[in-house]
Amino acid sequence: MATLPASHVDHGRVLSEAVARVATCWKLTNEQLGSIVGISSATASRLRTGSYRLQPAEKAFELGQYLVRLFRSLDALMGSDDAASVSWLKSENLDLQGRPIDLIRTIRGLNDVADYVDDYRARV
Repeated sequence: MATLPASHVDHGRVLSEAVARVATCWKLTNEQLGSIVGISSATASRLRTGSYRLQPAEKAFELGQYLVRLFRSLDALMGSDDAASVSWLKSENLDLQGRPIDLIRTIRGLNDVADYVDDYRARV
């Protein structure tokens, strides 16, 4: 099987599918997903069905990259246990001063939570 050169990869499609998978694994509603990546609930629904793609020139694309970064880090930390990841996201975190699922709805919160998980993984 031949691989395509990097210039032919549809980054929007790849990231959109990854973001949709994160939303499914974490059982995010369309409203939650939309607020995390900066799109409407209706657009989040279309993203999940594949009829909308994040575009590299948009802020939503960058936020999607941060969401996938957080997912990968948390997945590694939790040993690929989606239920444990969801539990962690929904639990109050004293270090972060809130529930990660609520904090990641802002750009700063998404960045802070991703940094926190990355820093925690570095200690392990």
